[in-house]
Order: sequence, then C-alpha cells, then structure tokens
Amino acid sequence: MSDGGLDDLFSFRDEPVEEPAEPVVKRRSTGLWILRNVLLIVAATAVTVAALRAANIHISVLLIIAFFVGLRLVLFAVSEVAPPSQPKRRSPGAGSGRSQGDSLRAAVRRWERSLDRAHSDADLYARNVLPALAELADERLRLRHGITRAADPRRARELLGDPLWAALHDRGRHTAKASELETYVTALERL
Repeated sequence: MSDGGLDDLFSFRDEPVEEPAEPVVKRRSTGLWILRNVLLIVAATAVTVAALRAANIHISVLLIIAFFVGLRLVLFAVSEVAPPSQPKRRSPGAGSGRSQGDSLRAAVRRWERSLDRAHSDADLYARNVLPALAELADERLRLRHGITRAADPRRARELLGDPLWAALHDRGRHTAKASELETYVTALERL
C-alpha cells in the first residue's frame, strides 16, 4: 500500500481488469441425476405425508408426488437458465470522451467548483452551500447526540458553536471566506 496521501488515493490510473474465467461445467451421469431426484422426491413425499397424517389431514399421495415432481422441474429449469452476461468495461476516454473516474472524485470536484463559484456569488452560496452545511450539521447532531437544530436549538447551538450557528441561521449573509468555511468544517468534524 502506498503512503502517498490523497493524491495517490484520488489519482486515476489504468489498472488491469482481470476478466473472470468461464466456469467449467461438469457433466453428470444422467442415470445418477435421475436417481438422486427420484430419491429426493420420495423422501420429501414421505416426510410430507407423515406430517399431514400426524395433523390428521388426508391428501392424495399422487397429488403430493405431482407437487414435488413439478417443484423439481421448476428448479431444474431455473438452474439451466444462464445468468446475464457481465457488462464489458469501457476503456477510459471511450464513448463520451470523458475519463471514467470514480464517483467520489467527481463529487469532490463538483464541491470544489461550487465553492469556487460561491465565493463570488452570494446567492449561490445561500442556495447551495448553506443548505448542504445545514444538512450535514443536522445529520451529525442526530447521529452523535440524538437531536436536530429544530428539536433542541439551545443544545444544538452549544454543540455547533456560535460561528457555525450564526452562518446556518443568517440566510441573508454574504459569502464566507475560506478561513470561515474551514472553521465551519472543523466545528462539524468536532461533533
């Protein structure tokens, strides 16, 4: 394992993908297969008839045998159906012209772009960043302390701290500086 940090974790490399080997199908003896199924049906029928007779229920033995034969045929048919083939992995850059990176990296990039744009656009900051911070704060409060901001505002304010509390409740606020955002994230992590 590499100790290169986040750059190694999020870097995109073409890693070889091992194709799974086709399973080798063993052919069984037809006579042995039939004998095994007949014994299975006889055993299931005997147990079922005994259980029904113990409960004082009388059903035709032929009906029970027909049920188990039908069940075995359905199970056999299901086992013969091949599973759907695995989709082939497309090579990076094929198709849409964009690389096929992982979704975590894409989400981080979206957040970076959104935060960069939010520094200059107060409306975008209030519309995108603050609701996400509020949702994260409520989720952390709920998971760690069993409360939300709406359920117990006094306790939530103590746990979040005044800077984050003020940012989440002052909707007409201008955009936050990078140092303020860092303070908010630190407060969320501290929860």
